[in-house]
Amino acid sequence: MSALETIEIATGDNPTASVIWLHGLGADGNDFVPVVPELPLEDEPAIRFIFPHAPVIPITCNNGYRMRGWYDIVFFEQINREADLKGIERSIEAVRALIKQENERGIPSERIVLAGFSQGGAIAYSCGLTHPEKLAGIVALSTYMPAPEYVVRNKSAANQATPIFAAHGTMDTVVPPLLGRAAHDQLKEDGYNISWQTYPMPHSVCMPEILAIGGFINQCLAA
Repeated sequence: MSALETIEIATGDNPTASVIWLHGLGADGNDFVPVVPELPLEDEPAIRFIFPHAPVIPITCNNGYRMRGWYDIVFFEQINREADLKGIERSIEAVRALIKQENERGIPSERIVLAGFSQGGAIAYSCGLTHPEKLAGIVALSTYMPAPEYVVRNKSAANQATPIFAAHGTMDTVVPPLLGRAAHDQLKEDGYNISWQTYPMPHSVCMPEILAIGGFINQCLAA
């Protein structure tokens, strides 16, 4: 996979931390740009938000229609079946290239939060939990674990204690809340530092959730 195109927004001069935020299937990096001004972030440190565009790929469950996606989905009604592991691994490597780019710009991995919504959240889980260097935090929104066996096989001790914010809408008909809860429960059982929040909403985000995400980012970067 070639380097991902991105949108960047900084909350101030000379950022000392970064948030890499991955969009959902069929969207693009613009999707969560409007969220940044709504986050109740501390004035310091300045944060660079990076919103990459997923590549355009054929999606099997949509009759092969090409759209932006982090990996293929075969069964839309049962999105946790027959995971496209090769696609997941390609996206993990592409996100790791963004992390490395931030490292080269002076932001260490422990000052990087990896966030994602829906399919982007699935990559945030899969990349974050297997990344060889400690990250500041992981934000997993309205998502699930697409290939739990991959994470178990490749999990990184460096991110065993990394804080994870997981949240889901109780009226989500795209990614059933049970899948989100199952991912949380499995990670909790495996000793990860994960929290779980639900909101009365469909497959989307809401202001109380945005406020909670901002608080989580502040906590992750307070050290």
